Amino acid sequence: MSILQPWNIVFAIGFVVYVAVRGRFAARTKSNKSMDRRVGVQEKILLPFVISTSLLFPIIYLLTPLFSFADYELPDWVHSCGVMLMIVGLWLFWRSHVDLGLNWSPTLETREGYEIVKHGVYRRIRHPMYSGIFLFSIAQGLLLNNWLAGWSVVLAFSIMYVLRTPQEEAMMIDQFGSDYTDYMAETGRLFPRSRPQNSKHTE
Repeated sequence: MSILQPWNIVFAIGFVVYVAVRGRFAARTKSNKSMDRRVGVQEKILLPFVISTSLLFPIIYLLTPLFSFADYELPDWVHSCGVMLMIVGLWLFWRSHVDLGLNWSPTLETREGYEIVKHGVYRRIRHPMYSGIFLFSIAQGLLLNNWLAGWSVVLAFSIMYVLRTPQEEAMMIDQFGSDYTDYMAETGRLFPRSRPQNSKHTE
């Protein structure tokens, strides 16, 4: 599949922006001292799986014919929906990093000076970065006409989300106690909660 096809070019631009955002903020937080690191076997397996499907598979698809056996066709209106989802996903991904500032790590860990961020996109959603990644992943499936390069990332990230999020929230409760459980009661994981709950709630 040629990268010169219009929807592939659109995805490639979004792909570069996605990688640039993550790279910039990863570099800013790299020197932060780790306080509680919980990177077990599960995390070590899941991260390469997600990275492969979100980064490596699209590159293989765009630059080589190796995945051509999994090609399919989609109408242009579907691709247009993919563009809209990609734009929203990229904005939410970027905004989440900006609002978190130095309170971010790519793995399951908290670092020195961390605090609960409750402003910006975190005011009503406690995992907006994951929301942005989900939107971008779905956009990837709608823009790339290939089952492996397009949709495998949705499966990979869904597995990571389901397995990682409870551990991440448990780690935050261990560090911040009732401050975080209160925050959980006021927010949704991926989407805003219609009204706050009176007790700890995980969706």
